Amino acid sequence: MNDTLLEVSDLSKHFRSRWGLASALTGQGRVIPAVDGVSFYLKQNETVGLVGESGCGKTTVGRTVLRLTEPSGGRIVFGGRDITHLDRARLRPLRREMQMIFQDLDAGLNPKMRVRAILREALTVHERPGDAEIERRIRELLEQVNLKESKLANFPSELSGGEKRRVGIARVLAVRPRLIVADEPTSALDVSIQAQVVNLLRDLQKHLGLAYLFISHDLPVVELVSHKVAVMYLGRIVEMGLSETIAREPRHPYTRILWSSVAEKHTAETTTAKDIGGVFDFEQPTRGCRFAPRCPLYQQQGRPAVCTDPASEPPLRDVGNGQVVACHFA
Repeated sequence: MNDTLLEVSDLSKHFRSRWGLASALTGQGRVIPAVDGVSFYLKQNETVGLVGESGCGKTTVGRTVLRLTEPSGGRIVFGGRDITHLDRARLRPLRREMQMIFQDLDAGLNPKMRVRAILREALTVHERPGDAEIERRIRELLEQVNLKESKLANFPSELSGGEKRRVGIARVLAVRPRLIVADEPTSALDVSIQAQVVNLLRDLQKHLGLAYLFISHDLPVVELVSHKVAVMYLGRIVEMGLSETIAREPRHPYTRILWSSVAEKHTAETTTAKDIGGVFDFEQPTRGCRFAPRCPLYQQQGRPAVCTDPASEPPLRDVGNGQVVACHFA
């Protein structure tokens, strides 16, 4: 039996920058490849972690696979059905099965609605349950996210960060999804609250069979919650494999730098330009290997031409042990 829930093939999302005099005169602008040829799959009851520096395209991948952002190319298959080009009417019934936990704690929480009304609205967007069933489901959701019933009378502004996150998770669970894209779900929270949210997500996965695309810059958290990890750099996946393998035996120079920074109490988001070999333009990737201008291995190898040859951008290749790497020297 095929238990693959989400399959993404050669996904791309390009934005057009219209800044500058030339863009204003011509009506055209520079094309920015936010996501450029990303492929991965996600099984039922599995977590794939997506990591990389700010601006590498992680969130765009998450939004695009859910069709919250329209793809520029590639293929998205969910539950065996190609949803890449489904129109809004045909996509709507699938919305309940694919949900997103947004990085912004207030996203999806109407500041003028009490928690009870927020959850009630979520429960009735795809179904028409009776009042008694709604109350039963609300109590069930509160129990699932460990939130006190007294919080139902509160407005979002009266909740702590951790409580807002729990309400946001409850709102997502209300529609009984199969896939959740969690975009930085532990950001803007105290360390102790982060641990509670991580444990909550793991428990929900265990009891509800959820699949997560877990987007985060917190590498220890990603290692803890993920079965597989994909490392992104400038819109492309440069390494992917089992979580413990990526963390302990990284093969791509960029992955090594990210995980070695954890020992120095850095994260992928706060790793400095000096750590990775200088600042680089995220809007205009170099030809050939995109990491070459910042790569210590490229310098150690004597700056070989193959790394900057436009015709030899390194593809993801199998290096064994379930690991794929996009590097000429891995």
